[in-house]
This record gives sequence, structure tokens and C-alpha cells, in this order.
Amino acid sequence: MAAADEKSLEHQLCFAIYSASLAFTRAYRPLLEELDLTYPQYLAMSLLWQEDGLTVGQLAERLSLESGTVTPLIKRLEQADLLTRCRSRIDERQVHVHLTPKGTALKPVASRLTDDVKALVGPRFIDDAGLIETLQALRKVLTGDGR
Repeated sequence: MAAADEKSLEHQLCFAIYSASLAFTRAYRPLLEELDLTYPQYLAMSLLWQEDGLTVGQLAERLSLESGTVTPLIKRLEQADLLTRCRSRIDERQVHVHLTPKGTALKPVASRLTDDVKALVGPRFIDDAGLIETLQALRKVLTGDGR
């Protein structure tokens, strides 16, 4: 491959990851319509389905977002009656997020999304632990957590 080709957009790792991320988000969009959730909302709900009662800070950290970005997302989910927020009795600076019965009821419907996406892209990518580990390691290097 010529040096000029190596610098072309289609050969840049950042663009490959960016465009794949956009494609994933677009693929999830029609699947998430049934849940009336955006993709970031779905990710937040997925974390709460795994571990209810996380703090806003924990959600932000696990989603790799700033808490200022997560707060409006949580507010919209609260307005939809999918979760509630409450200040910690121990440290009122912390706000815990809990699923409501309506939010909990979405979990079985949402669990079908994984199967739908697996059918869409095939198990080659979804079940590739090496690919997932590589992307997680790349994220850690880029955020300074992997040095």
C-alpha cells in the first residue's frame, strides 16, 4: 500500500471505529423504537438492569461520559417514569438512580435486542471476545486508563 493510501480516510482506524459506531447506532434505532428509548438511554437502562441503584457518577463512569451529559439523559428517563433519582442519606452529593416498575418491565423486551442485533450482524462479531477486548484496551489507552 502506498503512503498516500495509508493516510486516506478509509484506511484510518479512527474513521473505521467512528463509522462502525454510527452504523451500530443506526441499526439499533428501529429496534429501540419499541422501547421508546434512544441508544444512550438504552445503554443507561442496560446498566441499571444489571445493577439497580447506581449513582449518577457511577453511570457516567461506566458509560464513559461526563456526569453533566448523563444528568439530562436520566432526567428524560425519569420523566418517562422509567427510573427515579434520590439523594444519598449518607452523602447528599451523591444521587442514586433506581428503576421504577415500568423501567423494570422493559428488561425482557430489551433482552431480545441482543438476539436481534446478533441476527443482523452475525455471531462472527458479536461473539468475538478478542475484538471486544481489543476495543476495550484501545479505549483505555486513549483515555489514559491503560498506561
